[in-house]
Amino acid sequence: MFLSSVVRSAVSQTARQVRSLHRSAARAGAGGIFVHRDTPDNNPDTPFEFTEENKKRIEAIISMYPIGHKQAATIPVLDVAQRQHGWLPISAMNKVAEVLEVAPMRVYEVATFYTMFLRQPVGKYFIQICTTTPCMLCNSDSILEAIQNKLGIKVGETTADKMFTLIEVECLGACVNAPMVQINDNYYEDLTPKDMEDIIDELKAGRVPPPGPRNGRFSCEPAGGLTSLTEPPPGPGFGVRADL
Repeated sequence: MFLSSVVRSAVSQTARQVRSLHRSAARAGAGGIFVHRDTPDNNPDTPFEFTEENKKRIEAIISMYPIGHKQAATIPVLDVAQRQHGWLPISAMNKVAEVLEVAPMRVYEVATFYTMFLRQPVGKYFIQICTTTPCMLCNSDSILEAIQNKLGIKVGETTADKMFTLIEVECLGACVNAPMVQINDNYYEDLTPKDMEDIIDELKAGRVPPPGPRNGRFSCEPAGGLTSLTEPPPGPGFGVRADL
């Protein structure tokens, strides 16, 4: 009994000393809890109406689906609503349900399942830093620290001027370019802390830095240069026997 108590105490102490590596984006920061709670800026009366331009865009989206299957357009129409408003108040989700002629619950189910849908306000620049294994092994912790120090916020917080929101996310699929972050729709890869500080300075100045690797390489080619496919490809018919 005593030994078991000692083991539990040791495990508990160790757990407290280890940094919490990941929290689901749906619960940390921009996603929020799954159950809606009315707030002054997020309730059924929060003003939301699609712009005329977006109404035409939605018509084009719906036209790509069979008649009677408007519900299949839930994800792209939610994306249009989020891009217009910056995030998805419940009034925007209700409008999507109205446009698609489905019960609001069908839209809520989608918006709460996919972490790309933001159900709380976020800053103008939404920073998602990947700290999954490949990025962590390439020192993503130093990138996270640089962001927090530069902006004076922690994971799940937004700057006082509403310009930046920071969350920590699972793999963003750019492991070969680790460490990396996603800011709005852009990937910034092969980062150093200095790179991250420069990117934030550019955004603060109203400029959007070119996305992609910051170390000079093209896309995800080998960091040390090409080791194959180093010559122009041969023309059609190369290597085909003439008598065939």
